[in-house]
Amino acid sequence: MLRFARPRPLTLGLLLAGIALAGTVSPPVARAVASGDASHNHTSTAGCAIRKTRGHCADQPPGKLRRHAVNNLTAPFRFFSPHSFWNTQIPRRAPLDPSSHALVSDLMSWVDREQTDRNGPWLNATSEGVTILTVPANQPTVTVTLNHPSDADATLSSAWSAVPLPPSARPSPGDNDLAVWQPSTDTMWEFFQLHRENGGWEAEWGGAMRNVSSNPGVYGPGAWPAAWAGDQWFWGVTAASFSIVGGAITYEDLKAGQIDHALALVYPNVRRRTFVSPAERDDGWSLDPNALPEGTRLRLDPNLNLAKLKMPPLTRMIALAAQRYGIIIRDQAGNIAFIQQDPTGDPAFERLGAKLSDGLYPSQMLASFPWSHLQVMRMDLHQGW
Repeated sequence: MLRFARPRPLTLGLLLAGIALAGTVSPPVARAVASGDASHNHTSTAGCAIRKTRGHCADQPPGKLRRHAVNNLTAPFRFFSPHSFWNTQIPRRAPLDPSSHALVSDLMSWVDREQTDRNGPWLNATSEGVTILTVPANQPTVTVTLNHPSDADATLSSAWSAVPLPPSARPSPGDNDLAVWQPSTDTMWEFFQLHRENGGWEAEWGGAMRNVSSNPGVYGPGAWPAAWAGDQWFWGVTAASFSIVGGAITYEDLKAGQIDHALALVYPNVRRRTFVSPAERDDGWSLDPNALPEGTRLRLDPNLNLAKLKMPPLTRMIALAAQRYGIIIRDQAGNIAFIQQDPTGDPAFERLGAKLSDGLYPSQMLASFPWSHLQVMRMDLHQGW
């Protein structure tokens, strides 16, 4: 069924995802930025990435944070537990998988192909990204209908019976992914193919999570406790059961000039019927033994001196995060792509993204990312279905 193993579609949107288009200003919600506007003037918030010094970043005032309620203003907001796999750094001497070299060689063949075709690797933002709406405690609630309910899905339908979803909500085009985050209740709802139908909201699948700040960032029993017992490991928009916001590059990251969490990556050659903890499931197609399973954690070689490499500020931010926290395979997709919050409707976010990317298209910006220096961490493999 769709909710268990949903392949990401091959869409032309991937070719346009990073182009920042001016539009009407959206409601005051938490979004991030995309690449696209031509500009070579870096803002002061990019200083950490330009100077390549993390210690300076920690001392730099972040400015007024208008979206997320953040207690520690010296670091960008991060979803999930501080001990989550998304938020913990990889020890320098952490063991690599014995097949790391073969797996990275196969990944490089896909990188080379996309770079030759000039259609990737990419940064999904204005299409196939994720809209994240941060809402107040008094946001009116609505019912979001699960459009293929069954007995097994009754718990999710119950969790969606009162969602603080603003009427002007706009999911990111393509998969129409959207997450609603309510800090006052520490609760999140997420949706795949969210749309209006007969005057109400419907979605094909998704999830709901309470106690977000203590959750590891993956769905499973306990994600929606108490009143609605019966939450399942197959909840969530992503094929691996990770929360849709896990690993996404956020506006708070870009304002801070640093990314203090692991990065989500979608990938064309995902191994079939295999996944790696902490993933809970997969939607892979490939029978190639060197295909990467969903849940695979990669990192840039910690011995690589990124300070000696020339790259745009946003590429450097991504590379530093990949070296410290790693990259996690989240979904199968038509192109290799990192995930970012959708900035559509907020010109300030779009402008910041364009400056941090030196005004380059995502494929141009990521051409300087040192893909060949990736390593695969030791994998705890599980059989999918």
